[in-house]
Amino acid sequence: MPEDQQPELVESEWTGSEWTGSELTGQERATYQWQMWVPDFGEAGQRRLKGASVLVTRCGGLGGVVAYELAAAGIGKLILAHGGQVKYSDLNRQLLMTYDALGQSRVESARRRLLELNPRLEIEAVAENVNEQNVRALVAIADVVIDCAPLFEERRLLNREVVAQRKPMVDCAMYELEAHLTTILPGASPCLNCLYPEPPMAWRREFPVFGAVSGMVGCLGAMEAIKIISRFGDTLAGKLLACNLRDMTFRTLAIRRDPHCPLCSSIRP
Repeated sequence: MPEDQQPELVESEWTGSEWTGSELTGQERATYQWQMWVPDFGEAGQRRLKGASVLVTRCGGLGGVVAYELAAAGIGKLILAHGGQVKYSDLNRQLLMTYDALGQSRVESARRRLLELNPRLEIEAVAENVNEQNVRALVAIADVVIDCAPLFEERRLLNREVVAQRKPMVDCAMYELEAHLTTILPGASPCLNCLYPEPPMAWRREFPVFGAVSGMVGCLGAMEAIKIISRFGDTLAGKLLACNLRDMTFRTLAIRRDPHCPLCSSIRP
């Protein structure tokens, strides 16, 4: 995203946005009727989803499922950041990619598939991965960020920016049959730097993966975003969900802010 096209940064607290959206159409009421029966969600929650924008970084095996579930739930706008072209090795898990899109833009394949599901959805497709040049602008135009990047450098960039702009972020990570998930509410929960002051060793772009594992994590990440936006249920802020599908163990661990964190220690709720 060229610098002269980057939107002006408007700082906003995650607690200050109402995401009230607009009235639901008859078609939307029919589509989302069953989820509006969920206690504490209702029509108010659905309208908040309609009025919200979510940045999904990488829409591959993990982020593609996040984007698909949010599109199905009635999110108003998705910002998708994902570079590269569809390859054969994507197709064991990246459900927004198809054989007829081989060699074509990943993010455009994702856009097409999402609009087939929800033609009312607004999509801003950015054919780039998150980097130092675009991260500020991408976070600025989203209400919530969902970090699905496989590279830790991207995750650290996103963490830095959501803390600076006071935006909530759901951080999703997986490797082989294991997964970690947490929600970052700047000033109210630990940030990613609190958990990982130094990048983990041997973090690499390609790793063993089943689509069923990334799909599970994607569904959990989408649900976290829905709860943040619609303001119901308990999120994973201040908690780390650790899953191991090899033996089907799930643990929720309490995590604390680092009082000396250079990024978030000075921020108050």
